[in-house]
Amino acid sequence: MQSHSDDVPLCVDLDGTLVATDTLHEALIIAVKRNPPLLFRLPFWLARGKAGFKRRLTAEAAIDCSLLPYRSEFMDWLRDQKSAGRKLCLVTASDQRVADAVSSHLGPLFDEAWGSDGNRNLSGSRKQRFLVERFGEKGFDYAGDGVIDMPVWSSARRPIVAGASRELEAQVEVEFPTALVFPSLPFSLRTIARAMRVQQWVKNVLVLTVLLTSHRLFDSSLWLSALLAFFALSFCASSIYIINDLLDLESDRKHPRKRKRPFASGALPVAAGVAIVPFLLAAALVLAFWLPPPARLILSVYPVISVTYSFYLKRKPLVDVFTLSGLYTIRVLLGAAATGVLCSQWLMGFCTFLFLSLAFSKRASELIGLQQRHATAVSGRAYFVWDLAAVQSSGIASCFTAGIILTLYIQSKEVHNLYREPQWLWVVVLGVIFWLLRVWLVASRGQLDEDPVLFAVRDPMSYALAAFLGGAVLLARSGWIAMPGIE
Repeated sequence: MQSHSDDVPLCVDLDGTLVATDTLHEALIIAVKRNPPLLFRLPFWLARGKAGFKRRLTAEAAIDCSLLPYRSEFMDWLRDQKSAGRKLCLVTASDQRVADAVSSHLGPLFDEAWGSDGNRNLSGSRKQRFLVERFGEKGFDYAGDGVIDMPVWSSARRPIVAGASRELEAQVEVEFPTALVFPSLPFSLRTIARAMRVQQWVKNVLVLTVLLTSHRLFDSSLWLSALLAFFALSFCASSIYIINDLLDLESDRKHPRKRKRPFASGALPVAAGVAIVPFLLAAALVLAFWLPPPARLILSVYPVISVTYSFYLKRKPLVDVFTLSGLYTIRVLLGAAATGVLCSQWLMGFCTFLFLSLAFSKRASELIGLQQRHATAVSGRAYFVWDLAAVQSSGIASCFTAGIILTLYIQSKEVHNLYREPQWLWVVVLGVIFWLLRVWLVASRGQLDEDPVLFAVRDPMSYALAAFLGGAVLLARSGWIAMPGIE
């Protein structure tokens, strides 16, 4: 894309234009994350005006400008303009401290940087008057992204649109025929689904655990209750995922894989995430209305633990792993409470150590990733590379403990009342240990992406093993074939 070849200054907006995010929204999240009670002081700051609000907020929360999601195509064009000898000015409604920090990070790209000063909010008509006073009517080009930039574009020699909605792009092209437009990719339902981590809903299938192990698979009323619990938990969990991603913006941007998440990459605005969360919680609340009171109680505990984990517990070594394991276990308990089917102590013991092993494997995969990147500490965590041996040994020990509990269960009276040939369950013991050790082997090779449950969903061998173990359980239940050599 080319522009007019003359010496007219090029003025560039920051939020939504130069970067695919809003620095004010990000500063707000950082400030609340560091000091949650600050949330109650924000209305009093805002009552003093937007410019004063921005000044107070940026004093509380400094944004790392090196991590912001800059629009690569637009940045390349700006560098070409700079190389051609053009004067570039950063003009933003963000506080002057943010403008200076961005300008400093980008080095010689911008000759000047102006922002709100605590008294004047440099946006809309105020920005228009400021630029006209400095460069004159039609004496500058201006790049922006929002309807609020229309007054500035009307006074600019040539409007430039970057990061705007399709509707605004079309409007600007009609009103300003000379406009230069950098087409943006509007976020889609697929982007929202990625932010909700719909793929993670597979973990909520754990609410069916009690139903599947109760030998009451053909009770339709129980299935209805279990499915209500599944979707209620899924909506609730998605809201927590969004909150967690918003709180972890900076640490996610430092991660080679997590930086591609919708909020970290700028594919989805921070404000959209804040707006989606209440709708998801409302959907979970409506579904929970049809569940028994104990299930509602568990559903109310889940977000409390999850948010506490996001704000505090995830930075506590070992505590974070036990919390993750507990969140898996809560899914099983929710299924029991929703269906009214009791969860046996055998099942609870087995699930506790199974989930503990999986939680440790998740941390181990992060530490192995550190080794591969020659780093020493996990961003946003309290683990170091030298903790890997302890994490691995703890997780593998939990794996074998789960197997021992399953072995003891085979010897119990309950098994002999439920299964005609319980000896076939020894196949299940070996299969579970084999699968867990395979997860650990994959993790030790640095091939475990993010979550061991998602790994199982994408792993053909896990499906084959599940079918094989299901056959063993069927033989144990039906007694069609006696296992030879075992009494």
